[in-house]
Amino acid sequence: MDGNSRWARARGMPPAFGHEAGRRALVETVRLSRAWGIRELTAEVDFLMGLFERVIHDSVAEFLRDGIRLRVIGDCSRLPASLRRTARDAEEATRDNLQLDLTLAISYSGRRDIVQACRSLAQKVRGELLRPEDIDESLFAGELETSRGTELPCPDLLIRTSGELRLSNFLLWQSAYSELFFTDTLWPDFGEADYLEALCSFQSRDRRFGRRNP
Repeated sequence: MDGNSRWARARGMPPAFGHEAGRRALVETVRLSRAWGIRELTAEVDFLMGLFERVIHDSVAEFLRDGIRLRVIGDCSRLPASLRRTARDAEEATRDNLQLDLTLAISYSGRRDIVQACRSLAQKVRGELLRPEDIDESLFAGELETSRGTELPCPDLLIRTSGELRLSNFLLWQSAYSELFFTDTLWPDFGEADYLEALCSFQSRDRRFGRRNP
């Protein structure tokens, strides 16, 4: 979800103005996802820490009403204690919701996620809980942050806004067979028409998951 600061700068406003607009775009995207029956949504959030904490705190009642289960992934050690506490409380409050799984990635690194999964498996091997030859893709995926608690499926579609044409260290393992959609639209301007364009593009893809056509 890129382009908050550029969106604000183009309007002669401070970055915080763009982050607030980005927050509104996220809220709308969550609403549309739930209305259209999308069951899993992961968003990499680049908001100011205080704004991110307020987003979570102010959204819990709505999440409970709409059946949205929240999960926060990323390097929690880099987050303020109050934000960690707010996120933990919101995750606990919404853990039984089933309409939409909303994962917010903050201070997240795909490379770090892979490294910490390797470390976890190495510790199990060292503790003789696991043999090296037992390690396969399924076991490895189970150590990733997206498998904490309830395992999330790998993303079918990855949307990148603001004209950037790269993954930028986001869900690197999980996106191995994701369909990619790139748009020049800055995130604060990303709305229903943009979302529909991405979904229609996805529906037109021939998904082979690494297999060749016969």
